[in-house]
Amino acid sequence: MAGRARVICESAALAEGGAGVRFDWAPAGGAGKGFAVRHDGRARAYVNRCPHLGTELDWQPGEFFEETGLYLVCSTHGAIFEPSTGLCVAGPCRGARLEAIAIEEYQGRILIHDDCPEPVPGDGPRSDP
Repeated sequence: MAGRARVICESAALAEGGAGVRFDWAPAGGAGKGFAVRHDGRARAYVNRCPHLGTELDWQPGEFFEETGLYLVCSTHGAIFEPSTGLCVAGPCRGARLEAIAIEEYQGRILIHDDCPEPVPGDGPRSDP
């Protein structure tokens, strides 16, 4: 990625299937509108907005995974999303996707490039822990 990088968090802040980190993402509305989690060893980031009603996903700040840590869940109506792709696999927005945000993991930190004009569709870039 090109452009000015901003640190979202330290890599260690994202435990596999654990709490995520909210971050400011201006293209989606600013404060807390992006979030990062770790799944299958990779850091992933999405816009914090359910495609069904547009509400934020986390039921408590940073709590995006359901109890098993295998899926992301919408706090409003329980839609279930694959963390690796953002695809909704159950619930009222089945077949829709969360909007992915490109991030990278470098030297123990999760970085985002603020010159990216908008969220990117699909899976983000490869993250190397």
